[in-house]
Amino acid sequence: MTLYVRKTAYKGPVKALVLDWAGTAVDYGCIGPVAVFLDVFKRRGVEPTIEEARTPMGLMKKDHIRAMCAMPDLAGRWAAVHGKLPDESDVDAMYLETEPLMVGSIKNHCELIPGLLEAVAAFRDMGLTIGSTTGYTGSMMDVLRPEAARQGYQPDAVYCSTDVPAGRPFPWMCYRNAIDLGVYPMEAMVKVGDTVSDVQEGLNAGMWTIALTKSGNELGLPLAAVESLPPSERTARLAAIADRLLQAGAHYVAEDISQVPNVLAAINERLSQGENPLR
Repeated sequence: MTLYVRKTAYKGPVKALVLDWAGTAVDYGCIGPVAVFLDVFKRRGVEPTIEEARTPMGLMKKDHIRAMCAMPDLAGRWAAVHGKLPDESDVDAMYLETEPLMVGSIKNHCELIPGLLEAVAAFRDMGLTIGSTTGYTGSMMDVLRPEAARQGYQPDAVYCSTDVPAGRPFPWMCYRNAIDLGVYPMEAMVKVGDTVSDVQEGLNAGMWTIALTKSGNELGLPLAAVESLPPSERTARLAAIADRLLQAGAHYVAEDISQVPNVLAAINERLSQGENPLR
């Protein structure tokens, strides 16, 4: 076994990827989670906007609810109905409902994103291992993992928000993946996801980040709806999403997972020159 001792810049190739799940590998448009967050608030007489429900996407689900409750406009509408701002007891109550609702929703939104299996085959041909992180909890992944495996997708490592002290944007899930996959240094790894919190997680872990613009939460449309958009509107919306994700710190953007193999060549070239993700 060759021991890597950090004395000079790492100039080797990418060794592993860490993929997000919803909006990246499964559930085109990240539809399932949004429906649940809208539902738990509506049950309490408060109707969030789609944007309010999507903005915290990628966080652990309880943190997602907490972030929504902290939004001034949404909190104001809550206070108009309940006579007070939402507090931690409200977060707890909604989260208790979210867990079973999310498990049910996952069963209906677990189809692999087109191009995933071909991309995974390309990653394997490059000699890469594949890890994964998610804002889903353990019970949610107990439903999703076998459904994904049935369709042919089985990453080498899977960590969710309940496996670590804190979910995104903390890097702990990525570190657990690195340990399981036996990969070091962290700049030999690439985080792929479709949310700002995915980007932040990868950056905090010292990894390269690739953010997806079309298949995930930021556009938030199922594939048929994306394809029905007028080309000029689709182009403009994707450009705005790309700019938002790049502003969040993403090193690269791609429309979906099928484009990621080509991006890895650019990362490998930068690594060969001694660059790292933090520069």
